[in-house]
Amino acid sequence: MNNNNDDDVISSSRKGLKKVAVYAVLVALVFTSAMMVVFQVFEYRHDYRDLSAYMRERDDLNAEWGRLLIEQQTFGATAQIGSRAVTQLRMFSPPATQTVVISLPMTSKQDK
Repeated sequence: MNNNNDDDVISSSRKGLKKVAVYAVLVALVFTSAMMVVFQVFEYRHDYRDLSAYMRERDDLNAEWGRLLIEQQTFGATAQIGSRAVTQLRMFSPPATQTVVISLPMTSKQDK
């Protein structure tokens, strides 16, 4: 009878150890899962910060590109205006012999 009780105690202690081992493994897995979630959130925030910086840089480059296009159109319009003045309005630069320089007389305000 004593031997039978010892077997019951040993089997119940083994069952208890198995439960503790299972719970320890489950707690370790939950802890590992929680740490992986924290790591993924950290990576997501880091990547989102990089994405935001790249989008700001893209917006700045688009604005600069627009300014450069306007500048290019301005320089192109100068030549276009000159060619239209010559062809459509028959305008030209006078030769030096036909150029007259007019000087204004000095007044008392200009002397001061």
